Amino acid sequence: MEETLRIDRMSFGPAAVGRLASGKTAFVEGAAPGDLVRVEIVEDKPRFARARVLEVLEPSPDRVAPACAAGCGGCPWAHLSYPAQLAAKRASVVDALVRTAKMDAARAEEVVGPCVPSKREWGYRNKLELACAADAAGRLVLGMHPEGGGEVVPLERCPLAHRTIEGAPKALRGALRYLAGDGDLGIFRVGVRGSLRTRDVEIALWTTPGPFPRAAAAKTLASALKNTSVVRVVAEPGRARKVKKVEAVSGKGCWEEELSGERFLLSAPSFFQVNTAQAEKLVALVMEGLAVGEGDYVADLYSGAGTFTLPLAAAGADVVAVEAAGSSVRDLRRNAERAGVDIEVVGGDAARELPELGELDALVVDPPRAGLAPGVVDSIAAAGPARVAYVSCDASTWARDVALFERAGYRLTRATPVDLFPQTYHVEVVSIFERCGH
Repeated sequence: MEETLRIDRMSFGPAAVGRLASGKTAFVEGAAPGDLVRVEIVEDKPRFARARVLEVLEPSPDRVAPACAAGCGGCPWAHLSYPAQLAAKRASVVDALVRTAKMDAARAEEVVGPCVPSKREWGYRNKLELACAADAAGRLVLGMHPEGGGEVVPLERCPLAHRTIEGAPKALRGALRYLAGDGDLGIFRVGVRGSLRTRDVEIALWTTPGPFPRAAAAKTLASALKNTSVVRVVAEPGRARKVKKVEAVSGKGCWEEELSGERFLLSAPSFFQVNTAQAEKLVALVMEGLAVGEGDYVADLYSGAGTFTLPLAAAGADVVAVEAAGSSVRDLRRNAERAGVDIEVVGGDAARELPELGELDALVVDPPRAGLAPGVVDSIAAAGPARVAYVSCDASTWARDVALFERAGYRLTRATPVDLFPQTYHVEVVSIFERCGH
């Protein structure tokens, strides 16, 4: 079934939103707010429909020509002008507060600031994660899984990545084909990290357990992509990616980045923000919002390798960091030692460890996409910090937690969207809560 409709706005997702003649909401991928489009309905549900663009009859003023036509799904908003992307991301944060946190619309508009733009609209990623597959001839290909699953889309290059690693997909594909020969090395994923600041480049080969030609891999990869480290991450494939061990194949066995004046060493499984310059803006907003003083007792939950922990400690706070991932715990301890700061590092689950920390002056949480676990907000309230900084990568779970904080005696005073992922719909939010009556 075909229909013509005007696009109203972007959704929190790859698609734009318009209304069919029946009044039903339609999600249309590849469309821009203001477009008049002829679409084909590909899925018709009772409450909404999904459609694809057949023809753009009147292009929106916000429509631009995408800089990449690979079709891997990694940059679903590349057809939107950058100002329109920023406006849509801010709108999604406001909308989450109204719909999920049930906040008054006027207050939501007031509390959410402008979306902080990225200086680099392309070429900002310090990391590529490449999926492995085989072509029709059985040869290895490197690429991306499109959103929602499907076959791996082969890539030659990725313009979202900065120049040191942009051409890695093609370079590594040839090297790994040569290395494998007629055999199977068990490689199911390849990670590449590159730093514009330290010039480090690390290649991480994720493989199933078994024999591996380490010396040949070191030699072959050195000629394919100039690197400072090659590691092998031995893990089980699948969503859980349970890591068994990490082996240094060549170089120093880790990757080094500079952020907010601190040096961070990262092992291959450890999380680190992929847009370094924008991550510095997250840190600045957290430090400004918490305004910690000398000797303040501060907790950093879901601390990772110390993105916020090290700056808090450098500001004179007594910091306890809680992190569940073993590789990040080891990295944080090493980074704290190198920075010359004294940090108490607790390896464990934030929900379980938080009640043991005692009374706090301030706290920062940077949870995964699922947001805070049940009970964590109440445990935070029991610890009584005067201010809480909540850094979120998912506006809907964050808005759910905003409502919990406000019921627990905290008030959201500001929320700043920060664009770490241009050309995509993802947005980080740095929010500051203050204890009522403080």
